[in-house]
Amino acid sequence: MEEINNSRNPVAGYVLAAVSVFLWGITFVCTKALLKDFSAFEILFFRFLAAYAGLWIIKPKPLVLKNKKENWWFFLAGLSGITIYQQAENIAINFTTASNVSIIVSICPIFTAIIAQIFLKEKHLNFWFVLGFIIALSGIALVSFNGHAEFHLSPKGDLLALLSAISWGFYSLFVSKVNNLGYDDILCTRRFFFYAILAMVPFFILGATVSGPESSFYVNLTAAVNKARFAKPMNWVNLLFLGLGASAFCFAAWGYACNTIGTVKITVGLYLIPVITIIFAFVFLGEKITTMGLAGAALTIFGLFLSNKKNS
Repeated sequence: MEEINNSRNPVAGYVLAAVSVFLWGITFVCTKALLKDFSAFEILFFRFLAAYAGLWIIKPKPLVLKNKKENWWFFLAGLSGITIYQQAENIAINFTTASNVSIIVSICPIFTAIIAQIFLKEKHLNFWFVLGFIIALSGIALVSFNGHAEFHLSPKGDLLALLSAISWGFYSLFVSKVNNLGYDDILCTRRFFFYAILAMVPFFILGATVSGPESSFYVNLTAAVNKARFAKPMNWVNLLFLGLGASAFCFAAWGYACNTIGTVKITVGLYLIPVITIIFAFVFLGEKITTMGLAGAALTIFGLFLSNKKNS
């Protein structure tokens, strides 16, 4: 069973989870802007380096484990929830529509609940959870379509988005295991990013030596190109926001919330990310918000609360 730390303030857990969901909702806008100058892999690699460095600055002390075998939980968490989840999601957008990715990735909570029920012996899949999930997913579909009636399947992109959603479910499982070890949230998050970056090194070498500019894994080492793209202030703003805000802070805050309230209960809040994304896309990218989109936002929030209702 997942252990919940009752000595922590649950209000703080909800606030940190809400802030994380809010910031993660903005990341799609920042990533879309950066894709003009960087590949999907480059964005993630620089983002994770910034996150790792930022967490060292926040808490410059090493994480000393009681047992070296515990490193496996950290490695699996970094691999599943950071490397695979983020990379699969970013690449998926290159092969299918943002609507498809948003809808498919939004089913993270159901995978989290299923995996928690299988491996942690928790019982979450009651009638209200399933009903709330269906309603929230319907709302997300309306938000993502936002006035567009067509839904085009693209197997490569859609399967990558599905992989992303499943990997987050396993990340939630591994975070639960790490939380049960009783270590500091920031130090644990920093260890996650260390292993995530380590897992990306082979892809960095591949992207710098073999992949071409059309590849999602391409790494451009040309001095003139790097000088030009890193000379743009907004590129720095977006990269630092993604690294320090949406990665370093949010992953640490999410770990605290999971440890305080419970992994499955908190993960349901991910339903709200597409709602936040569409609002910021309207403000900063000029994308329209329709009546369908507003109705979808309302359905998503209703489903979110309904899924937390317990059986009588």
